Amino acid sequence: MNIFLSYVFLGLSLAAPVGPVNAAQIDRGMKGGFFHAWLFGLGAVTADVLYMALIYFGVAQFLTAPFLKTFLWLFGFFVLTYTGIESLAKAKEVSLMRGRREKESYRKSFLSGLVISLSNPLSIMFWLGIYGSILAKTIETYASYQLLLCSSGILIGLFLWDLAMSFVAGTFRTYLSPRMILVTSWIAGITLIVFGLYFGFQGIHELIRPAR
Repeated sequence: MNIFLSYVFLGLSLAAPVGPVNAAQIDRGMKGGFFHAWLFGLGAVTADVLYMALIYFGVAQFLTAPFLKTFLWLFGFFVLTYTGIESLAKAKEVSLMRGRREKESYRKSFLSGLVISLSNPLSIMFWLGIYGSILAKTIETYASYQLLLCSSGILIGLFLWDLAMSFVAGTFRTYLSPRMILVTSWIAGITLIVFGLYFGFQGIHELIRPAR
């Protein structure tokens, strides 16, 4: 039980660092409320599950090929920069509709989280390093059923973080002043653009590196 709880805590720790997914989820919650933020996070967790499955079956190594890495960096640049600019453009509008919900489908919120997480090359490297090492250690040391236990603990931690972030972003929007909502939307938008520019820089670096 202690081992399982430690992996739940690991899942929480893995999801907690500030990144493009967390910034976009806060922005989504400020616009649409709890369920939009939760579905956005659920889409991101679905991408994490997909990466974990690819690592388990040994397919994720192909995602580190130079061509695919370059494509993902540049695609991530486009997605994050576009989302960040859209967030800044709608920040004023969001602050004025504090008590209302953005008229956007739940499906779009889920797909947005899925696409942003899938287009994040850092997620691939992250899960290759973290889950790959867990996979190797567990197979070497424990029975195969314990790998399922460890993986389940990590996923529960991710889901709990998604729930907490959704509650914070979706519920607090009711109590924040329009100015605070505006500031939060601006911070989220700028954060996404900064990550997008970083992804673009990495993509260009991958493109020109073979020519050296």
